[in-house]
Amino acid sequence: MSTSTAQEPIDGATTRVSGGEIVCEDLVRIYAADGIEVQALQGLNLHVEAGDLVAIVGASGSGKSTLLTILSGLDTPTAGRASVAGVDLLTLGGKRRVAYQRHTVGFVWQQTSRNLLPYLNALENVALPMALAGQSAKAIDERADALLEMLGVSHCRDRRPGAMSGGEQQRTAIAVAVANSPQVLLADEPTGELDEATSAEVLEMMRTVNAETGVTVLIVTHDPTVSEHVRRTVQIRDGRTSTEVLRRRETDEHGAELHVAEEFAVLDKVGRMQLPQDFVSALELKDRVRLTLEEDHAGVWRDGRHGKPGPGGDEPTDQQEEER
Repeated sequence: MSTSTAQEPIDGATTRVSGGEIVCEDLVRIYAADGIEVQALQGLNLHVEAGDLVAIVGASGSGKSTLLTILSGLDTPTAGRASVAGVDLLTLGGKRRVAYQRHTVGFVWQQTSRNLLPYLNALENVALPMALAGQSAKAIDERADALLEMLGVSHCRDRRPGAMSGGEQQRTAIAVAVANSPQVLLADEPTGELDEATSAEVLEMMRTVNAETGVTVLIVTHDPTVSEHVRRTVQIRDGRTSTEVLRRRETDEHGAELHVAEEFAVLDKVGRMQLPQDFVSALELKDRVRLTLEEDHAGVWRDGRHGKPGPGGDEPTDQQEEER
């Protein structure tokens, strides 16, 4: 299987690419150390459509960073299936892995030292991936300048990373990541070392890159405010996707634009789902629950309620039922 699709000539910042689809099915990753096994991913399922802008959020230890290392080709899952832009990551190896990381995916990491070489200026950092890919000097210069301009850091063209602010470094890092017109851009805590205002600027630049180039963007973070800048937020808990928030814009009867966000629980192909943790805590759910099936919803009841809900469902009391 080919690790990349044909790229358009690198002649400007707005070169359009065919964004890559991300598919994970029953993904498992088990680490073993000192005789102890740790399940970082426990049958995770995820589908990101080509050209989408998605955030993966979760607490430390939830499995989100493990997922990113697999999608970036730096690690291999223990079981399950994972593909990015049609590339099967379980069979990837050798030269195909290098080609995948050079052309199919781009990366923005939290640590600047992983994004930019300290002895090169901004223009040289952006040009380097294209030079390694064998692009012509003229095409490299034109695209590098265009990317720096699009990301609002053209004034940093001749500056080394040490002479840039944190926000300027991360925006330059985005330019480096998309220099070879990848189909997917992966970002690991890209705002983790930035203040709130600078974080918002960097995230808006990612939205710009997504809109202008068509690249699929997947941001992994523990920062819940990132979700305000993306169309879809997927929460990971205990190595599985648990909930999703979808955002859209609507216009009301007065012509005012409204931002609408809806939260959904994720249902896998065998019917499993995770209730949000605040639901579980508020309703004091534990060990086991009782279920009722109604015409247009299912009821989840705390174990210990006396009697059984009648047909049609008696109205629950004391917050004992959560309708889905």
